[in-house]
Amino acid sequence: MNGFYSVFASGGKKIADCGSLQDATTLVAMKGDGHYYQFTPFPGDIIDVSSNKQLPGQQGLPSAKIRLEDAQQLELREGYAEVFVP
Repeated sequence: MNGFYSVFASGGKKIADCGSLQDATTLVAMKGDGHYYQFTPFPGDIIDVSSNKQLPGQQGLPSAKIRLEDAQQLELREGYAEVFVP
């Protein structure tokens, strides 16, 4: 895995994270001063997404109130229409 670069200003404030050495050196050159460090991120917690476990009270996705076919057949009544006048 390639490393990434964190660019810092001369006061120690982090400016940006860069994916390439050229971007990091260009950013330091544009600011006039500062420095960068190379780091390799470690993978975080590995989560098993294949299990069927759910949080307490979670029942999956909510059911749709109106099916798409029914929604396409609904027509706007003229009583609810507003006339647009620019």
